[in-house]
Amino acid sequence: MLDKKATDVLILHVAKLTSVADYLVLGSADSDRQTRAIADHVDGVLSHSESGALSIEGKASSQWVLMDFGDVVVHVFRQDARHHYGLERLWADARRVPIPGYAPSALAASKTAPRPRVHTAKRA
Repeated sequence: MLDKKATDVLILHVAKLTSVADYLVLGSADSDRQTRAIADHVDGVLSHSESGALSIEGKASSQWVLMDFGDVVVHVFRQDARHHYGLERLWADARRVPIPGYAPSALAASKTAPRPRVHTAKRA
């Protein structure tokens, strides 16, 4: 991802929070073309290591490309789509995994507070 100038790259360890995957990798791009280029690069690199994607969704529109590698799910967003969907907020309880040699921007580095839980009173 970083090879193709992805921004706000973030790795979340979600194994204790869901059975869907152990890790989520999020990255942003400035355009649809860059989103596709990042997704193609990630798929190409992992395909050469015999870890090809089980499924890839969203490449046609390239606003949000989701790549399922089994234990790792990669999300490549156009900046505006990432802000709109707010996966960092959704997975705020997940442990953030540092990326050696990478200094995240303010968006990826900020620890967004979890959404408040709404409690409803029980009716008698």
